[in-house]
Amino acid sequence: MANLFPSTDDFIWGDEQSVIDSDSSTVTFGKSWRYDYDAGDFVMTPSGRVAVADDKEAWVQWCHKALLTPRYRHVIYSRDYGSELEELIGTGQGRAVLESEMTRMITEALLVDTRTEAVDQFTFTWSEDHCTMTCRITSVQDDTEILESEVI
Repeated sequence: MANLFPSTDDFIWGDEQSVIDSDSSTVTFGKSWRYDYDAGDFVMTPSGRVAVADDKEAWVQWCHKALLTPRYRHVIYSRDYGSELEELIGTGQGRAVLESEMTRMITEALLVDTRTEAVDQFTFTWSEDHCTMTCRITSVQDDTEILESEVI
């Protein structure tokens, strides 16, 4: 009787090299369009074109946008993209618990990107019913940046 699961040991699929290339430890930093989150619009050059963000600035913008985007809400993004900080609103937890959860959620959201090496040095500033967070993000190229965001 013929085997339902034939051996593919001698078969060459033709894409083995692309699999090896994609598993390499090199991380690609790319360029992006420069975006002003305060104005809510792209930054324009004097000639009327959209300004280009370099490698590091594009990565920092990605981190900032990942924190501002609610996870699981938009089908255009993968289930790994975004943060779950909105779930903390109205939970009635103490500030220490909220800061611990925000630290965990922010770290998880930013470490999804292979360009991000570490997220640390969190500080939280509370003002009535909202909280502003700053943290240090480090890329795999050892670039560091202080990221600031209103989280609650």
